[in-house]
Amino acid sequence: MAKQKTTPAQMEFSLVNEHAAGIDVGSRTHWVSIGTLEGQTREYGVFTDDLHAMCQWLKSEGIRTVALESTGFYWKQLFLMLQSYGMEVCLVNASYTKNVRGRKPSDLADSQWIWKLHSVGLLTASFQPSFFTEELRTYTRHRKRLIEDASRCTNKIQKCLIMMNIQLPIVISDVTGKSGTAIIEAILSGERDGKKLAALANGRLRADKKTLARALTGIWQESQLFELEQHWQSYQHYQRQLAQCDQRIDAFLRNHVESTGQAELVYEPQKKSGDRRIPPHSK
Repeated sequence: MAKQKTTPAQMEFSLVNEHAAGIDVGSRTHWVSIGTLEGQTREYGVFTDDLHAMCQWLKSEGIRTVALESTGFYWKQLFLMLQSYGMEVCLVNASYTKNVRGRKPSDLADSQWIWKLHSVGLLTASFQPSFFTEELRTYTRHRKRLIEDASRCTNKIQKCLIMMNIQLPIVISDVTGKSGTAIIEAILSGERDGKKLAALANGRLRADKKTLARALTGIWQESQLFELEQHWQSYQHYQRQLAQCDQRIDAFLRNHVESTGQAELVYEPQKKSGDRRIPPHSK
């Protein structure tokens, strides 16, 4: 006897999460579904009172677990708000819910689709770090961006010098080091004599004074000098912010040690031989 085939209309899934909801996260509105019947899908704004209203509606409907997509950074405060109301939150990679053929995407349809997948247990929650790790990661990522911004300023400083045929990068490996700083600040103060500028360099440089003087004899342009000053001030600004960020990370870790009793968890930023960060209050 031939085995009877199961048609798509006959296929069923077991209900895993009975009291579930699905949220399609957006930058301006969030669509929330607790089913496919009329009145079971609502649209909420992104203001704080909107998030409270959403959570209160979900609690009134007996919702215990909620799935939402990790859309940009718009999900973070909603994630925390749902947790504060005592609901289990399943943060899902958007590629797991939307890469399905045959679906016509829309905010309403997406929220209902997320609800369906979550109800039958087909969604896997993404890893969420602890509060301590999240805070520390925020600080360290900001620190990384400060270093990148300072690096871009350094490249622009070198460009301004080269445009005036000041070949400082050829004779000094680090234009923001001790020798480079002294020379650039002298240039910005009005010094144009190559020999006098060369005399400011550290004696440990490989290039001799004569070569330095030749490299520091340029074709001065007011526009390039103005741009050089702007980039130099920006570089100093980023270095002060970097020092403040290091202090904040150190204080954050020390407070964590005191509150948890964990020993030897102290932040000490690595310094290379060419670390030339400017103190917070230096000019």
